[in-house]
Amino acid sequence: MGTGRRGLAGIAMATAIVAGAAVTVTTAEAVPGGAATIARGDCPAAREKVERLEGRITPNACAFMERQITFGEMPTGTPPAYGDLAHPRVRAYLDIFDPEATLWEAGSAAQRGRTAIGTSITGSLGLAPSLSYRGTDVVADGSTVMFGQWNEVTLKGRTVAYPQIARNVLGDEGRTLQARRYYDRAVLFRDTLPEAAPTPLFAGITDRGAPGDGERSRAGLPAEAGLPAEAGLAAQAGVPAEAGLPAQVGFRARAEEVPERLAAWNAGDTDALLARTRGARLGGPGLAAPLVSEAGKRAYLERLFATADLDLRAGQVAVGETTTYVEWHGTASVRDGDKLRTGIPFGIVERFGPGGEWELYFDTLPLVATQAEIGTLFQKLAS
Repeated sequence: MGTGRRGLAGIAMATAIVAGAAVTVTTAEAVPGGAATIARGDCPAAREKVERLEGRITPNACAFMERQITFGEMPTGTPPAYGDLAHPRVRAYLDIFDPEATLWEAGSAAQRGRTAIGTSITGSLGLAPSLSYRGTDVVADGSTVMFGQWNEVTLKGRTVAYPQIARNVLGDEGRTLQARRYYDRAVLFRDTLPEAAPTPLFAGITDRGAPGDGERSRAGLPAEAGLPAEAGLAAQAGVPAEAGLPAQVGFRARAEEVPERLAAWNAGDTDALLARTRGARLGGPGLAAPLVSEAGKRAYLERLFATADLDLRAGQVAVGETTTYVEWHGTASVRDGDKLRTGIPFGIVERFGPGGEWELYFDTLPLVATQAEIGTLFQKLAS
């Protein structure tokens, strides 16, 4: 994930950047089972506006998705003044939320209630009125909806595009009771403030591993080349190359699996995480293309665990016909030389897809910059 359609993805900026959507439509008939599911008539308006929609789609889930898409398609027009909750696009945004809703954005404390949530979005739209998004992979599982989206925004004359997962737990009328947004804020500064942007957390990591770490030789891979994506995946998964890959390689988010995987994330157990996703392509923040080799995937996870100690809890799970989303949320502690920063709000969403995808969605910014440094970056972005 990174620069492609499926990199990593928000609804916010200031206290972050929001997610809105110029929708590029892939019809439901174009995805596996699409023609059959659209014939059922379950939320056809939403199906036409997202690339893939799976799962148990209740009337509440349908109402939520329609509101989410409405906000994404609506142009901002004249940007709202800070705190102007009567602005048309702000009203459309607030219509997504229950009056008592909470919203957690990357790297910040949760906001509670429509006044706080609406005020935050006015700051985001004031800074980035062009903000738009389109729905990508969406899985509804009753009252839980994982809404994948591809965001685009113009900042300092540059178009910045990035992926996001908007995780929502729904109440009456399909309005969000609890929302969390998973995306990497670091991409907002990479090209817009190149002199001030922090060094990317995963700089230098490729399918050869990390520079100088010897991972490639330990994995038994030839030094001169990476594994071809399809052949390598099939070989690692034990599947003949011509047979393709099984859907949702590895971890399936069954009840007995969740505690074990949570323990692996909290212990920084790279071996355990890789063992349950053998053969999958790893996509995540900071990657221009998914990692196929064992060396590259190991180096990526080890870089994360060398930087941060995670203290996560199991969140929501959404299971579709071919795609599963799993959420982990809590805090991280980051080592900055001799100093230790603790209690940093942090979370990860994993996506296991139909083509052997294993994608991670999280914010690298608080892992490479202090809160004061992040504040300075946003001030420079707004100036």
